[in-house]
This record gives sequence, C-alpha cells and structure tokens, in this order.
Amino acid sequence: MRTISPAWILRRLATLTAVISLTLVLVAALTGILLAFYYDPSVTGAFESLRRITEEISGGNLVRSLHNAAGNALIYVALLQIFVMFFGRKHQPAWFTGWLSGGFLALSAIGLGWTAMILDWDQIGYWRLKIEMGTLGNLPVLGPILKAIFLGGDSISSITLTHMYTIHSYLLSVAALTLSVIHLAALVYQERQNLRQLAVVESAASEPEKELVASR
Repeated sequence: MRTISPAWILRRLATLTAVISLTLVLVAALTGILLAFYYDPSVTGAFESLRRITEEISGGNLVRSLHNAAGNALIYVALLQIFVMFFGRKHQPAWFTGWLSGGFLALSAIGLGWTAMILDWDQIGYWRLKIEMGTLGNLPVLGPILKAIFLGGDSISSITLTHMYTIHSYLLSVAALTLSVIHLAALVYQERQNLRQLAVVESAASEPEKELVASR
C-alpha cells in the first residue's frame, strides 16, 4: 500500500488552487462583461452608472458583488498558489512554465484590484490614487513613465479613468485569463509527465523480481 506523502498532497493542492483560480477568473470576466453593458467610464457618468447598477437594475447588485468577490479572492488564491508551488518544489526547472505563469497571474490579479480603485470615481479612490501616483512618480527611471501612462497627463482626469478602465477591462483581464489557462495546463502536463516517469521506474524495479520468480 502506497503512503500519501506531503509532496503528493502539495501537488494535488497546487492543481486544485489552479482550478479555483481559473474559475474565479471566469466568474470575474463574465460579471465584468455584464457590468460593462451599463457602466459609463467617464467622469460625469461613472459614479452614477454604478449606483444605477446597484440600486435600479435587476440583479445588478448581485453581479457587482460577485465581480468584486471573485477579484479579491483571486488575489489570495494566486498568492497561496505561489507558496504551495514553492513548498511542493515546483519552483524547479521542470515546472518552469507553471511557476512563471503562476507568478504573473498573481501580479495580474493584484493589478486588476489596483486599477479598479478609481473606476467608482469616488473620494476614496481619487485620493488613494493621488497618493500612490505621487509615490510611483518618485521611483527612479520608470516611475515618471509609468505615472504618465496611468494618469494620461500630470494629474487625475477623465483620461486617467479611461486609461485605468482600458488596462483593467482589456489588458489585465485578458492576461489573467490567458495565464490561468496556461498555468493549469502546465501543471496537468507536468504531473502526467511525472506519473509516466514514475511508472517507468516502478516497472524497471519490478523486472528483477519477475525474473527471480520465473527462475524458481
């Protein structure tokens, strides 16, 4: 009887978290598409359109809640996946694709949450972005460039909202969906390769026993 090792448990947990990540990305993508039908990415319409989605449109509050919950949960699951893969020794070269895609998936999830803070166009999101852009702009070399890309100018404006909405809804969403599929596929493929190698080793190990029995 084969004993269940901690490494085997971690491998199964890594695959499970990869499935959960893909599920969360799909939920966030589907609800995001539904929200996009009614969301107005403009300074004059963003706050009001979200209020209308939440209070007036049937099922709008549920869709918005699911979208926010899936996005937040994706961050935690993606970070958990990194720890699981590390302790499961999947940071080794054989697991390079799974490890790399998992790391970038976590960054994409964090980026999705970060770019969403201004989409409500409320006081909290505005001042939070203003403070963080001030910090980002002080970084050497890339800081001012990234600040200009996000803000679309020297200050927060309607262009900033458009830029954040585009990055959130198109660039990072597509990246997260692609990376979650690649990540799960890489884990499944590498696990099958490991099982095949294990089967070959066990088969080779059992050959001497078969020969001994045959000689008797």
